[in-house]
Amino acid sequence: MDRRNFIATGLGAAGYLAARHGAMAEGRRDTAAAQAERGRARIDVHRFGVNYTPSHNWWFCWNDWKTDPIERDLDAIASLGADHMRILLIWPYFQPNGTWVSGAHLNRLGQLLTLMEARKLDAVVTVFTGQLSGQFFLPPFHTARSGFYTDPAMWKAEALFVRELARTTNAHGNVIGFDLGNELNTCWTAEPEQGDAWMARMFALMDEAAPGRLHVNGVDQQPWFERTTFSPEALAARPLPVIHCYPWWTGALKYGGAMDPPSTRLVAAMATLARAYMKDQQRPVWAEEFNTCIAALSESQQAEWLQTTVLSAKDAGVNWFTYWDSHDLNRKFAFNQVEYTLGLLTNDGRVKEQGRMFRELARTYGGKPVEISQAAVPAPPAERSTEAAWQWMLDWMGWKPKA
Repeated sequence: MDRRNFIATGLGAAGYLAARHGAMAEGRRDTAAAQAERGRARIDVHRFGVNYTPSHNWWFCWNDWKTDPIERDLDAIASLGADHMRILLIWPYFQPNGTWVSGAHLNRLGQLLTLMEARKLDAVVTVFTGQLSGQFFLPPFHTARSGFYTDPAMWKAEALFVRELARTTNAHGNVIGFDLGNELNTCWTAEPEQGDAWMARMFALMDEAAPGRLHVNGVDQQPWFERTTFSPEALAARPLPVIHCYPWWTGALKYGGAMDPPSTRLVAAMATLARAYMKDQQRPVWAEEFNTCIAALSESQQAEWLQTTVLSAKDAGVNWFTYWDSHDLNRKFAFNQVEYTLGLLTNDGRVKEQGRMFRELARTYGGKPVEISQAAVPAPPAERSTEAAWQWMLDWMGWKPKA
């Protein structure tokens, strides 16, 4: 199922590894620079983290700032063994005008990063988040005629936002880097040639404004499956390609049950598909968002799915696992029903069975070296369509859909 339709109803990997070994040889110093080195260098080991969903007032909390509930959330997340969090900015909250970025919101971001540092949690910070949990957040200066990827006025506003964000994040050694946004292609589509050109220009700006970080593009499955917005070749060329994997949204349930390979091996298959587009296929892939999004599953079934998924993906060269999400969404807010039960923790902080499984996986595999199979990866699908991508993945799994 297409999530959009549902809603509508600088450095290469070798450079990072070299930096890591060089820093180890020189010895670790507890400085911001040394912390940044640790954060960006560990693509050769497994890491476990969460997409943070604040238990108190969701991400509306950027406008209703209280640190006490956030500190409780961070303590709970750290207790699960997470070593990083993806934190979601809401673009129009931070930049309500094309020529101005809110100092109050930048200060709140800095506070959150400081609270995370105290708990040894690294951060990846989304930037142009115009869609989140099925709701849209467009800045007031954006119009139906605005070309997100092509309009010079939009670029000027986007560049201002990146530079102002970098002034805040550069002061914190626990920032892994920027994510261009939360599934940009669900909010702004374009021809891949336009998207790729914008992406290259934006990453160059981010490398200049926030040097030495690892910047990524967290798209959903569509650009990997269909011809839209960004090419899979350009996405795969990044030092650490990113995938978002949901059985519900990708259509895995058309090919088997929730505990069958199309669902439990989806992360492994999408990671392998990403590697099929790489020139150097011996690079890891980051599962930046993954969950079943199948509300009918019990906690024990979600825990079983999580275990099976991580073990198969680990063997397929996935290095980082960032679960969606930390906490259940509070039902006082009006969201799609599927969004309310996706957390490792309940909204009031109880650790769910999948949360306990996450903790066990993090303890067992966190920090362990990534091993990537030397087996040749099949050539990518000749046709760019969801059906062709699924047939490719089913063939790789060796799975024939049930009648």
